[in-house]
Amino acid sequence: MAEKPPFPMNAWYVASWDVDLRRELKPVTICNKKLVLYRRSDGKAVALEDACWHRLLPLSKGRLKGDELVCGYHGLVYNSEGRCTHMPSQETINPSACVRSYPVVEKHRFLWVWMGDPALADPARVPDMHWNHDPDWAGDGKVIRVKCDYRLVVDNLMDLTHETFVHGSSIGNEAVAEAPFDTYHGENSVTVARWMEGIEPPPFWAAQLGKPGPVDRWQIITFQAPCTVNIDVGVAPAGTGAPGGDRSQGVNGYVLNTITPETDKTCLYFWSFCRNYDLKSQRRTAELREGVTRIFHEDELILEAQQQAIDDNPGREFYNLNIDAGAMWARRLIDQMVEAEAGPRLVAAE
Repeated sequence: MAEKPPFPMNAWYVASWDVDLRRELKPVTICNKKLVLYRRSDGKAVALEDACWHRLLPLSKGRLKGDELVCGYHGLVYNSEGRCTHMPSQETINPSACVRSYPVVEKHRFLWVWMGDPALADPARVPDMHWNHDPDWAGDGKVIRVKCDYRLVVDNLMDLTHETFVHGSSIGNEAVAEAPFDTYHGENSVTVARWMEGIEPPPFWAAQLGKPGPVDRWQIITFQAPCTVNIDVGVAPAGTGAPGGDRSQGVNGYVLNTITPETDKTCLYFWSFCRNYDLKSQRRTAELREGVTRIFHEDELILEAQQQAIDDNPGREFYNLNIDAGAMWARRLIDQMVEAEAGPRLVAAE
């Protein structure tokens, strides 16, 4: 029996930032499937299987002709629904000549592609990342191609204890590793909440707040299955009411993360940092984007080294600590989605 994939197919995955898809062919890989993306002349995004029906040449090697895609090998033409509309040197078209078309939704500045049963592709199931376009927030982000299992990135985001040790020069200090936290889980989500009261702010947050003295700091992580993690973060001067809900004296950000599995051991990590202060400053947006880029590069090095160690030690299992509670619940929800798609197992007769 073939081993089941480590990712559910009936889910929305980000294929691209919306601004990065133009009137040109863009190859992407999602869940071990190769796709080609492009925009029609009316702006609508298209996602097709990246293999010609005829001789399997990647269609991304072809070209656009109007809103249709011309194969770069023998000139077969496909419309935006994946149906072949022209074959060279013959008048009739084989009715089976088509490539798979994937549902696409543009939301929260991303292009989301549904990889599973198209009848289940409900746009309402796109994870909430509205801060990316909410006028009360400002920010930007990037995409990183990480050479690791996408679940390792989820693990990393669900336990921010690592900030103390991986990001000590920017967002981490001893308080992160030592502060207590609470973990909650629902049918499709997990939340990990950590408050650090009366602490010295790490360099990044001291610069954002711009006020001396101790702070109350918060990290509220929300996982949406299978691979979106939004983190409510910020600091306020200690004793000004942030733990009770009054954050008006502080600065608040959202770290938005959604991870798209490319293969079993590579993924696309889309992220942005949004803030609710200094909203009109493009300079601040650019500085924060580049600053977070440097921080996340530190994660990238750790995650790729971890994946290499996993490959070098086949059969070894992870040990879990209390700090892994959020990651464990997230993996459990992912596994449940994968198992549900696999259906009931057949038990061989004795």
